[in-house]
Amino acid sequence: MSPIQLKELTLEEVAEHNREGDLWVVIDAKVYDLSRFAHLHPGGPDVLLAGGVAGKDATVAFFGLHRHEVLLRPQYARLQIGTIRGQEEHIKPPEPGAISRVPYAEPTWLCSGFHSPYYSNNHRRFHRAVRAFFMKELYPEALRCEESGRRISQEMVDKLSNLNFLAMRLGPGKHLKGLTLMGGIVKPEEFDYFHELILNTELAHFGTRGFVDGLLNGGVIALPPILNYGTPELQTQYVSDILAGKKYIALAITEAFAGSDVAGVQTTAAREGNEWVITGTKKWITNGTFADYFTTLCQTDSGPTVILVPRSSTVSTKPVKTSYSATAGTAYVTFSATRVPVSHTLGEVGQGLRVILSNFNHERWMVVGTSLGAQRLVVEECLKWTNQRMAFGKPLSAQPVIRARLALMIERVEACQSWVENVTHQMNHMTYAEQSDKLAGPIALLKQFVSRSGRETAEDAAQIFGGRGITVGGMGKVIENFHRTSPFDAILAGAEDVLGDLGVRQAIRKMPKNARL
Repeated sequence: MSPIQLKELTLEEVAEHNREGDLWVVIDAKVYDLSRFAHLHPGGPDVLLAGGVAGKDATVAFFGLHRHEVLLRPQYARLQIGTIRGQEEHIKPPEPGAISRVPYAEPTWLCSGFHSPYYSNNHRRFHRAVRAFFMKELYPEALRCEESGRRISQEMVDKLSNLNFLAMRLGPGKHLKGLTLMGGIVKPEEFDYFHELILNTELAHFGTRGFVDGLLNGGVIALPPILNYGTPELQTQYVSDILAGKKYIALAITEAFAGSDVAGVQTTAAREGNEWVITGTKKWITNGTFADYFTTLCQTDSGPTVILVPRSSTVSTKPVKTSYSATAGTAYVTFSATRVPVSHTLGEVGQGLRVILSNFNHERWMVVGTSLGAQRLVVEECLKWTNQRMAFGKPLSAQPVIRARLALMIERVEACQSWVENVTHQMNHMTYAEQSDKLAGPIALLKQFVSRSGRETAEDAAQIFGGRGITVGGMGKVIENFHRTSPFDAILAGAEDVLGDLGVRQAIRKMPKNARL
């Protein structure tokens, strides 16, 4: 119903409609006619016919049970018949791209009065454009896919490709040359890892963890080996279609036989003339159900080797059910004597571990960014909820034990932010080879710290939200999703304990031999 048709009503007029078949309520200065809707209410009509709701200002009762976004859904928005004379709504939907006013919901570089040596005005313009596009275009898609388990639509992939989304998620480099990034807001030569960090953190701002991985993450982790180790001919043949969203790629390393033990993979590649014959299986392969190509680690007579394998009649995939949404396309992949040209080898034969391990740095850093973005969202949700939820006649935030949990959550997310930005700054001033040499350990430790912080925050948030924190949908849906899926951040791209050990081992290797107490 358009605003022109809405009536101006008084609270007294609303109070006359307080019975079954004739039921009005007021929510934030808006009047809703729920007469026909009452029996469709998920909680039953008695919830709406309660004495403090029917014919009354039910704002407090409503926001104790529902998120504001419920009022914006078309099926509920059309129930509005008027407004209360002399009153104005206080709770308005955020403008696309708007900065949250909730303390600690944003990193300090986005907050008025704070400063940062890392971010320029171009980063700020880029952030506004990214958040506006994501909230307007991508958020509805994320909700649909997360719930249905379907992969991202080609229509949305095309919109993202017009912005060169996947190319930007691969970081700065020659692959950006000649491209128009985010509608021209940033030039290819200006694009740096802080621009990419913005993309990663904003992706996680929906509370839809499965969709984050389903959003072409396969390209983020499987395309760099082609860019860094593929022949010019191979790059010409495959890269442009993948960046344009016309074809999809997945990284096929992990096996049921070998998890974090990358060197222990059992998929084999036997050379016959100018072809590799590949036999074996891969498991938990992100985007594998819809991938056209697989960047695959195999065992050869000369040692581990990475080979680009196109999907064919001898490559089969089937979904692997996990604790997050099937929209991620997690797959079990089988190669049945699959023949691939030797020219599809990425890097030198027998040097596959070097290819994969150098690729892990960027992948782990990407996971850190998305985890950090999700943790920020959880902190914001908890601060809003504890301010809104009344218990024992006071908001939850009046309870010292709740404030203590909030303090720990804020401390963790701010510590994560500082470490991530420091590492990102180093990446901006190092070559790819220098990053591989100097940052493998720090990034491994960073990922361990951020993912462990995330799990602790997930537990604290679930306690704050109570039953809502373990309920799919409703007030606590963001908390439930994060609590259920935060282990993915700890496992993907290397389990926590393995990464901690890697970080310490690298530090020990770099210790001066003559170091003494």
